[in-house]
Amino acid sequence: MPLITIEVIKDVFTPRQKRDLIEKVTEACVAVEGEALRDVTWVRVQEIQQGDWGIGGKTLTAADVHAMAAGKAA
Repeated sequence: MPLITIEVIKDVFTPRQKRDLIEKVTEACVAVEGEALRDVTWVRVQEIQQGDWGIGGKTLTAADVHAMAAGKAA
């Protein structure tokens, strides 16, 4: 029974985007594992508070991630 955890910064993804992540990650696992494991493939999205996540020594906020996604420096 696979348990997949996706950690994201709070307020980066909309509820719809989180549903899409869960659906598409499940589909990727089923493509590898086989259809029989679909019903026991668990995917969870954990949201980490803004400022509790960092990269390169700098804490990140949702605004930083949105800026990166838009191709701008955070």
